[in-house]
Amino acid sequence: GSLERRRCLYLRTGRACCQMVEVLLAALILVCSSVSCGSAGGYTGLPALGGIYYYQYGGAYSGFSGADGERAQQLDQRFYLLKLPIARAAMAVAGCLLVFPCVLILVGVLRVPWHFPAWLLIECILYIVIAVGTLPALYYFLHSLLSVYNSSVCKEREQLYQSKGYQGFWCSLHGAEIAAGLLGCLAAMAYLLSAGLAVRDYRTVHEQKQKPLQL
Repeated sequence: GSLERRRCLYLRTGRACCQMVEVLLAALILVCSSVSCGSAGGYTGLPALGGIYYYQYGGAYSGFSGADGERAQQLDQRFYLLKLPIARAAMAVAGCLLVFPCVLILVGVLRVPWHFPAWLLIECILYIVIAVGTLPALYYFLHSLLSVYNSSVCKEREQLYQSKGYQGFWCSLHGAEIAAGLLGCLAAMAYLLSAGLAVRDYRTVHEQKQKPLQL
C-alpha cells in the first residue's frame, strides 16, 4: 500500500533520474567498447573457392590470394590481439559503472538513505571518486588505442588493404571509440551532478528528521 507508493516515488526524484541516465550511459559505453574490440576479423581462406577470401564484415572478395591473403589474415589477428586487452578493460569498467547506479537505485527504493542518512554522504564520496577516476581512465583508453593505431602492425595492415583498393582500414580512432570517450565525459558530469544531489538530499533528510524533535 502506502509503503509501496513511497518506494515508487523515489524513481521520480532527481537523484533517481540521474542514476537512470548513468545506467544508460554505462550501457552505451559497454556497447561502444565491444564494437571497438570487434571480432577476430581477418580474411579466412576458403579452399573450396580457390583464391577467394571471405571477410566477415563484408562478404567474399577476390582481391587477396596466396601469400597476400595469408599475410592479411596474420595482420588482422595480430591487430585484434593488440586491441583486445584495451577493449576488455573498457568493457569491465563499463560493466562496473552499469552495476553501481543500479545498486544505488535499489538502495533508494528500499529507503535506506531515510533510515541511514549518512549513506548519502558515502554515496557522494563514491560519486566524486568515480568522476575523478573517469578522466585518467579515458586518457588511458584513448592513449592505448592510439598506440595500437601507431604500431607497425596497423600501418602495414593499412597499406596492404589500400594496395588492394579496400577502404575503412585506416589507423585512426573510429566512431565507436570516439563515442565511448564522449560518453565517458558525459558520465563523469552525471556523477558530479549525482554527488551534488546526494548532498542536497542529505540536508533535506536531516532537516525532516529534526522536525519532530523541535515540535
